[in-house]
Amino acid sequence: MTIHSLWKDASARHAQLPAVSWVGETPWTYAELDARVKNLSSRWSSQGLKAGDRVALWSGNHPGWGVVYLAATTSARVIVPILPDFSTADVLNVVGHSGARVLVLGAAQVEAWKAGVAALPPEKKESLSSLVVELLDDLLELPATGGSAETLPQPEDLAALIYTSGTTGASKGVMLTQGNVAGNAAAASSIPGYVPGDKQLSVLPLAHTYECTLGFLIPLREGVHISYLNKPAAPAVLMPALALVRPHAMLTVPLFMEKIYRAKVEPSLNHGLLGLLSHVPGLGGLLVKVAGKKLYETFGGRLKFFGIGGAPLAPEVEKFLFRAGFPYAVGYGLTETSPLVAGHLGGRLYSTGRILPGVEVKIQEPLNHEGAGEILVKGPNVMRGYYHDDARTAEVLSDGWFRTGDLGSFDTHGHLHIRGRIKNVILGPSGENIYPEAIEAVLNRQEGVLESLVLQRGLELVALVVFEKSHNLEALKAHVNQHLARYSRLSRLEVQVEPFDKTATLKIKRYLYS
Repeated sequence: MTIHSLWKDASARHAQLPAVSWVGETPWTYAELDARVKNLSSRWSSQGLKAGDRVALWSGNHPGWGVVYLAATTSARVIVPILPDFSTADVLNVVGHSGARVLVLGAAQVEAWKAGVAALPPEKKESLSSLVVELLDDLLELPATGGSAETLPQPEDLAALIYTSGTTGASKGVMLTQGNVAGNAAAASSIPGYVPGDKQLSVLPLAHTYECTLGFLIPLREGVHISYLNKPAAPAVLMPALALVRPHAMLTVPLFMEKIYRAKVEPSLNHGLLGLLSHVPGLGGLLVKVAGKKLYETFGGRLKFFGIGGAPLAPEVEKFLFRAGFPYAVGYGLTETSPLVAGHLGGRLYSTGRILPGVEVKIQEPLNHEGAGEILVKGPNVMRGYYHDDARTAEVLSDGWFRTGDLGSFDTHGHLHIRGRIKNVILGPSGENIYPEAIEAVLNRQEGVLESLVLQRGLELVALVVFEKSHNLEALKAHVNQHLARYSRLSRLEVQVEPFDKTATLKIKRYLYS
């Protein structure tokens, strides 16, 4: 399977259905989107852009983002999607490393690009002389040119080069093939339960593989209408959009739902009328259902798939969603696996569900004292390797198995449970494995705590904490330590004044604070 075959089938089956739009604006139908894709692809052909050439795309979400993506990938060219919050220096590195021939800029990225290039020394500017820079909005308005016939991609052809800073520092160019991406979309397409004509609200960056595969390719495959926000997803923008779109589906990261739960749901369950009624025997479950119904209505009242991925979901938040019957789905994956490895629609608490069809997962021995080991993945979704980086490729790929760097285990029902990142694990005084994420989960559910990061300093465990309001650090430390094993108790809490720097999926960039 290829992205070309996926899109050809989708655009034919759903030709007259709405495909993409800004929230509240007239959508392009699948036929109109396909016409724009073919037009742009033919223009590139007339300009000499060949199969295998790289097209870099630096833009926020936009109905036209998919035009550029599909125009490149359906004609055997290689898309290089760049996260919108990358610095200009990062973008210059990506463009240079990938060998991009074309760079497409979103409107919000134009001035940053101009300023970054203007600051370059003459020899660096000269190296960009052959780079064609185009504006996304302008590309969508150009007339058709009648270019030559396109080269059809094969499953083994490179489809995308994904550069992500992740949480460990330097970016790597992840090479995903046509078969990787299209096959993963096909294997995961049954999880959301879409029917043609469903509506999806997109809030995560399309340049991230999570949103691109699960929030773009799968919905298009199934005839879904995707709406994009034309401003950042602040409450003042998101709430009217939810009321207008009334989506059947959304994809988010844990922090998104955790903030809503702690700001709206938890106070209502602990205070006010619901808080008083919660002390009445037998009413607890009913009140959770009531709170869940209110949350459901907040999202428009039609949700059937609310995907949460990219990082672990706080246990108390998942427990509430599960008990409330909220249609949440949890998954596990990485950019290197296109991305999905496992997923489920609210089927089992605290797991990432069953492994996707066609994908193999094994837990590498020796196991730790909790029965967890490194998660290894093999299958058609596993990347080809890191671009121009044989050493790092060899570190993670062996005999077709990809070493994820994550610790996990299977339960008796065959569901995968993630225990933490190997690089984050702290060795306790007697050799115990201490998972900072588990300590952070306890801290983050304390009133007034916005986020936290646990580090090892010498022999001490220290937590950096971002507070909503001032706190008694010693009292908070004592309270939190009551809920932790002896070997994982905190020695000290420190106030973190500024919010932590985060990745596109809102994971804290730990390497900046270690």
